[in-house]
Amino acid sequence: MSTPIETILGHEFSRPELLREAMTHRSAIHGRTRGKGRDSNERMEFIGDRVLGLLIAEWLIDRFPGEQEGELGRRLAHLVSQPVLAGVAEAIGLGEALSVSPGEARAGVRRRATVLADALEAALGALYLDGGLERARMFVRRAWDDAMNAQVAPPKDAKTALQEWVQARGMGLPHYDVVSRAGPPHAPAFVISVTVGEFTGTGTAGSKRAAEQLAAEELLRALNI
Repeated sequence: MSTPIETILGHEFSRPELLREAMTHRSAIHGRTRGKGRDSNERMEFIGDRVLGLLIAEWLIDRFPGEQEGELGRRLAHLVSQPVLAGVAEAIGLGEALSVSPGEARAGVRRRATVLADALEAALGALYLDGGLERARMFVRRAWDDAMNAQVAPPKDAKTALQEWVQARGMGLPHYDVVSRAGPPHAPAFVISVTVGEFTGTGTAGSKRAAEQLAAEELLRALNI
């Protein structure tokens, strides 16, 4: 009998330990020795990120045969962005299946965009490892259908959109700053801020470029753009 998360993913796992790992937030294994019992979902997230990029790129090639690399690249960047992933995860109820520590559960970690996005990639990674690429493809095309259909024209990346907005108003260019850098060399976490006039946005990601995009997205939302 399928579990609720297997029903969400549309696949009954032959290796359920992969799914358990994918649905385990790092807070739930605090104090354990890695490799003893369940690990967190970071390894599943690593492969899920690559699988998602491939499947979305493949889908875009099929769906927009007349578009070139630049246009397809902007669509891809949007569809695999943290806000879209978090929205998909929330829509399918993925957060409720995530195992977190009691303290983090009380703090509402299951509703955080970063946690939801990471969990979705991890779930996809586990699905791919257990069921193969076709199963992963079926899930992605179902779960991302609304996001894909919402794209009429290729979106502009957030940094470009923000720069065009300020230039059209004769304002100075957006100013980006590295607020902090944490984490080990193989898995850094950059916090970047961007400022336009009295408005500021921040973003956190594993690279400066990605964090800048997230910061620009937050600032665009603050400006109602």
